[in-house]
Amino acid sequence: MNKSYRQWIALVAMSLGTFMGLLDVTVVNVALPTMATHFHETFTNLQWVLNIYTLVLAVSLLIVSKLGDMYGRKKLFLASIILFVIASAVNGMAPNLMILNIGRAVQAVGGAGMNSLAMALVASNFSGKKRGLALGILGSVIGISTASGPLIGGYLVGQFGWSAIFYVNVPVGIITVLLTAIYVNETPSYGAKQRVDFAGMALSAFTLFSLIYGLIQKEAHTSWAWTNMGVAGWLIAAVIGLIAFILVEQRVTDPMVDLSMFQSRHFVGTIIVALGLGVAMYSFNAFLTVLMQNYIGYTALQTGVRQLTISIWSLILGPITGMLGARFSKRKMIGYSLLLGAIGFILMMNAMTTHLSFGQMWPAMILMGITNGMVNPLLNTAGMEGVAPQTIGMASGLINVFRQIGTTVGVVGLGLIQDHRYEQYLSTHLSKIANLPAKAATALQKALVDAGPFAGHGIAFSKRMSQAPFAHEFQTTVLNAYANSMRGITLTAAVVFVIGAGAAFFLMRDANDSGDLN
Repeated sequence: MNKSYRQWIALVAMSLGTFMGLLDVTVVNVALPTMATHFHETFTNLQWVLNIYTLVLAVSLLIVSKLGDMYGRKKLFLASIILFVIASAVNGMAPNLMILNIGRAVQAVGGAGMNSLAMALVASNFSGKKRGLALGILGSVIGISTASGPLIGGYLVGQFGWSAIFYVNVPVGIITVLLTAIYVNETPSYGAKQRVDFAGMALSAFTLFSLIYGLIQKEAHTSWAWTNMGVAGWLIAAVIGLIAFILVEQRVTDPMVDLSMFQSRHFVGTIIVALGLGVAMYSFNAFLTVLMQNYIGYTALQTGVRQLTISIWSLILGPITGMLGARFSKRKMIGYSLLLGAIGFILMMNAMTTHLSFGQMWPAMILMGITNGMVNPLLNTAGMEGVAPQTIGMASGLINVFRQIGTTVGVVGLGLIQDHRYEQYLSTHLSKIANLPAKAATALQKALVDAGPFAGHGIAFSKRMSQAPFAHEFQTTVLNAYANSMRGITLTAAVVFVIGAGAAFFLMRDANDSGDLN
């Protein structure tokens, strides 16, 4: 078999690893109701099945990336897949929630290695125009894996039960291990003779853990102020950890992260775009899923099928962006694509009414999908440009970390905006409903605010509430409150995309810009 065929089979292996690792961030969402019944647990307790994966994934990304750069990315990639497969099997057999959470944490360590090292391995296994095409394809896999969770999860849970979302990783993982072992070329052990920066690794893990956990606490306790020590304490710890990390990295001989990477305007622009993509695009998927299931009334599978309107563009555009990126300015393509996505969010904002249907949403979703399909692959390719071979893994890890942090920040930040606008609308309009006593209005407002916007439809259209004399006007008010909150989210996402476009235009550089990417 010639070298070219071996390269493309190697790309299949790395794409499968990336797909599995990122799919497990979102695929569990649709299985939570079934899990709640199986384990006899509350939805609040089950949230940690999601949160523990997000938390450990973010904490592990940089550490695994550095170890891959030092000792060989293929070795670490293989170890990550094996760990992921074993943890997936344990999760499928989990007898209780504690075992499942532990399994998800271990699974996230494997997922971190699969995500960050796959991109670095593609960059080192391909060169020239083929590298851009390969990174474009991998970027399309990243985009579609994140967005296709509800579709794949909905099908597996509906047909085979909740454990299927974990068991499916076992055969796919075994195939990935075999393809990787045979076809992927190992990279040099660039830091085999260096000392491991244990202090840097510990501080990076502490900083990311504190940041993500603090945001998760805020998300779980929306009534807590930012000054509440359950939130502020963790965020302050993250700031202290970051300062300590920077001081340590400036002094050690072989630092975990070469801080000089952040002196490059191009790289800073790249990670700002990655952050913005997470804040606006990937966090919005969670709100879109709730909108389609809880308010429009689609099943998990019907929601997933309709969300293909967004995710399919990653599959279509990934390879194309690789070819276009070799001919045209990547930063301009990224910038204009983000502006296109901003228009998509504005269209979505304008579509938000009490009688919203998929027919009103799909034009906006297409623009969002095109943005995701264009930006993700180009961002990966641009992020690798100008980076020394020995730090490609770390560059990949940083891009993934900022994308992941952006997603978490987006879920919390957009959620707070939604809660505020939802509560504000209810407080203004519930008291104006005819035949609704003042005490009842106050009680209903408290119930709706405590339950949150996601649960508002279920309360308003419950059997008991539907029989009330004020039912129609009350239901209309709740729907309007939710639409108002979604308009706030979509407007914010549009602004984030505009800021990301500015970072692409004014900070990023093309490789032919005087040959300097700094």
